[in-house]
Amino acid sequence: MEYIDDFFGYPIPQFIQNLIIGITAVFIGLLVTFVIRKAFKFFSRYWATFQINSIITRLNTPISIFVPLLLLNISMSGMELGKVFRAQFGRVLEISLTITFAMILVRSIKVLEDFIYHKFDLNKEDNLKERKIRTQLQFIRKLLVSIIVILTAAIVLLNFESMRKIGTGLLTGVGIGGIIIGFAAQKSLGNLLAGFQIAFTQPIRIDDVLIVEGEWGKVEEITLTYVVVNIWDQRRLILPITYFIEKPFQNWTRVSAQLLGTVFLYLDYTIPIPPLREKLTSLLTDHPLWDKRVNVVQLTDNKELNVEVRFLMSARNSSQAFDLRCFVREEMIAFIRENYPDSLPKTRLEFNGNDSKKDNPLLP
Repeated sequence: MEYIDDFFGYPIPQFIQNLIIGITAVFIGLLVTFVIRKAFKFFSRYWATFQINSIITRLNTPISIFVPLLLLNISMSGMELGKVFRAQFGRVLEISLTITFAMILVRSIKVLEDFIYHKFDLNKEDNLKERKIRTQLQFIRKLLVSIIVILTAAIVLLNFESMRKIGTGLLTGVGIGGIIIGFAAQKSLGNLLAGFQIAFTQPIRIDDVLIVEGEWGKVEEITLTYVVVNIWDQRRLILPITYFIEKPFQNWTRVSAQLLGTVFLYLDYTIPIPPLREKLTSLLTDHPLWDKRVNVVQLTDNKELNVEVRFLMSARNSSQAFDLRCFVREEMIAFIRENYPDSLPKTRLEFNGNDSKKDNPLLP
């Protein structure tokens, strides 16, 4: 019986045998992934729904690719393949498996991040612990993903002989080139080290309230090289991460989300202070934003034309403190205008009758 060469010089029956082995391996891989997916949905009765949804959403695609490729790679041992074709096909499979496995690692990190985000929810009044953990987790996640991507790219490139030669050439020319690269990478390395310092010493955290560059905002994102601050009017302030190591800034939630709010009013010397204290107490007692810690009225300064009265109050976080300050300022001004209008800021001008007659003889 004569065979017709049809596929890289192999007889048709041998090619069909290899094809059947390959298709069977891929089919078994898809079947395994299907069983795994159904098993996770079955166990969702006993596990939290968000965990199952996160695992299925993040890992379904890469595992559905990885398992069939892995079984196809294993099945090559049962195929009759030429040396050259086996080497080339095996290299393609190894590269595909490496990239897919890297995807699984990256998605697994995201699953862990989803779990921790769910456990440490930021939507609470005193979220200091949550912000601390999220800041560290976000930095570690980005660092691990970067390492995985770099290692994966290196492993893929090492599969090619030409790339190995290029790498060897770069290593032999590490002298002057290394010095140049060192100077060029100095800024990036500084940012990376600053990122480590911020992640673990934590002068800032995710959702911290800052006054930076004269702007009020919350830390929205911390990357390996920059920080995004969400300004109160929905603008975004982008700052290099080294900024928070080298320059001063205000962090209103460094120790706790609780904050004191201050209102200053400049009034006439005739203003009575005790009624203002009573009014502030009545305003705060009936207001849901006051956390019942601080309620103070003080005469903090006196100037040539007026006195400075400070109204001090406390709130659970910076946003509530701002709203409470606005409310107190509005109500206190209305109270003074209605009950003590003569105590509003004024400029005095006194006339001496005798002096006026001397200066103006026409006056009676």
